[in-house]
Amino acid sequence: MTVQTVILAAGLGTRLARPHPKSLTRLDDGRTIMRQQVDNLQAAFGGSLRLTIVVGYKLREIMEHVPDASFVYNEAYGETNTSKSLLKALRNSSSDGVLWMNGDVVFEPGMLEYLRDYIVADRSFVAVDTSTVSEEEIKYTVDRKGFIDQLSKTVKNALGEAIGINYVSSADKQGLIDRLVSVPDHEYFERGIELAIADDGAEYLPVDISSFYAVEVDFAEDLTRANERIAVAKSIPA
Repeated sequence: MTVQTVILAAGLGTRLARPHPKSLTRLDDGRTIMRQQVDNLQAAFGGSLRLTIVVGYKLREIMEHVPDASFVYNEAYGETNTSKSLLKALRNSSSDGVLWMNGDVVFEPGMLEYLRDYIVADRSFVAVDTSTVSEEEIKYTVDRKGFIDQLSKTVKNALGEAIGINYVSSADKQGLIDRLVSVPDHEYFERGIELAIADDGAEYLPVDISSFYAVEVDFAEDLTRANERIAVAKSIPA
């Protein structure tokens, strides 16, 4: 089984204020954010992994950093958001489902093993953390059947946060592509998921990964928190 995986890394990452793409920010263990993502993916999926990275800002730096990946270019990276980067990647994929993640997520390697069963079952999901609900993060609610209902930064009475790691099944992918086409350029990909749910009846499971660490690095304090979690994890005997 091939595991199609996409890392979205086209953006400017201005909030972290680095002179390079945010995904190339160094962690305290010497790796970049992207390198730890690729290491985790390769450890989980091995030769089954088919990795595509969406690039834009300073694309050569990323391409040289992960030369064995495939690349999709979002030439409008300065004017568009993750909805259009994901759209380009999904259009470039085969008929199978696609696992994707934001290029700024630092996460525990074991999380991918936990998510594997959903991927093998070809089940659309959004990985969520129910232990925290922050104003600046993408939040979610569920419908009566327990599937994702609302998914945005403005959600009220949220149950937790989306961490930026998601999967769209082969059956749901074309619907998501169609909705990503229709959303405005400035929207996050989560708006496309919301529309696919509302208009097409797509069902995305919220998969709770709260037992693992996952940090989206938007600000300097996020980077500090990510490094702290890595240090704690390394100090625990295997």
